[in-house]
Amino acid sequence: MSSHIDPTREKFGEFRALEDNGPIHMLNLVRLRPQAAYPDGRNASGREAYAAYGRESGPIFRKHGGHIAWSGDFKLMLIGPEEEAWDHCFIAEYPSASAFVNMVKDPAYQKAVIHRQAAVLDSRLVRLSPKQPGEGFGV
Repeated sequence: MSSHIDPTREKFGEFRALEDNGPIHMLNLVRLRPQAAYPDGRNASGREAYAAYGRESGPIFRKHGGHIAWSGDFKLMLIGPEEEAWDHCFIAEYPSASAFVNMVKDPAYQKAVIHRQAAVLDSRLVRLSPKQPGEGFGV
């Protein structure tokens, strides 16, 4: 099984090339390692490392206009690969794609992301354009 932790340079370029005309939602699905994999060998669980990422990156996330638009606890993969169980499921909202890019480039965020890289076994990060909720599917 291949794991996805950081975007490739090419995908980040595609992200930046998309229109930047308002808020974006970023769907986050995160599976943690049992034991964090810090380059310096420090001892921590994946949960502890991800909590450190949250503590350190939270103020930077908010400084760049981010907030959590939705969060939920994973219960069951009804349709899809059973091995895709997730420890964290949430949607982060940013005022613009450039706000997200500025956050990622922020030197303080660059320091905090080391904890995420150590904690995460696999993840999905999907850029979405928010819509007004409706009453039907495919609307």
